[in-house]
Amino acid sequence: MISVTSAQLSAWLGAFIWPFFRILALVSSAPILGNPSIPMRVKIGLAIILTLVLAPILGGMPAIEPGSAIGLLILAQQVVIGVAIGFTMRIIFTAVEMAGNITSMQMGLGFATFFDPQNAAQTPVVGTFLGLIATLLFLALNGHLYMIEVLAQSFQSLPVAPSPFSAAGWRALAGWGGEIFLAGLLLSMPILAALLITNLALGVMTRAAPQLNVFSVGFPITLAVGFVVLAIALPYFVPLFDRLIHDALQMTLQVLHLANPAAPR
Repeated sequence: MISVTSAQLSAWLGAFIWPFFRILALVSSAPILGNPSIPMRVKIGLAIILTLVLAPILGGMPAIEPGSAIGLLILAQQVVIGVAIGFTMRIIFTAVEMAGNITSMQMGLGFATFFDPQNAAQTPVVGTFLGLIATLLFLALNGHLYMIEVLAQSFQSLPVAPSPFSAAGWRALAGWGGEIFLAGLLLSMPILAALLITNLALGVMTRAAPQLNVFSVGFPITLAVGFVVLAIALPYFVPLFDRLIHDALQMTLQVLHLANPAAPR
């Protein structure tokens, strides 16, 4: 007769429930996978599959009752870790959308908005277009597979344990948020430079010919220049976005390493 003790049941439950909540938090907050249009049942099913695949290679879990106060604290920590990983990866998509928003404002398309299901909000059409391009590139460059690989490595960098996090990891995560403005400006720089030259030329034309209606002439010119430069710059968008993906993956591992109080500095 097979007998199972309560300690064994607690160990089996902890070996599943703690990694599951870290993975589910990542799936719910990561780009593409965390899209609000994806049903929650699909996210939960994907998290269960990933947990069943990764659980045998995660090693031992703390001998703590999952329903105890410390067990619930560990559960909350796993949710925070998963959200941190997803937030780190989502930064690059926010930077791309910011580049599109800046470009839209300079081109005169700030009033033309479109519903973005990724953020469940209205965004300018150029930002939505660049966001779709970034989504396709993320899948084409196997960014989702790299993200799952980093998720598996996170259990070695920051294992399941009741110890508190180190503040150094969260400072690094907060600093990574500045990448939104840096990468957004870098991606939009070619169009901004072209539109700056165009506006300077229109200003000279207005001074040379005051009777010229700059509002009726300048809008189609800046719009056409913006679209032409955007079409020219799109091929160079791929290597920049690829670098952003790898930078985000490296930053994720660095944040997890710094958040582990037992890791060497």
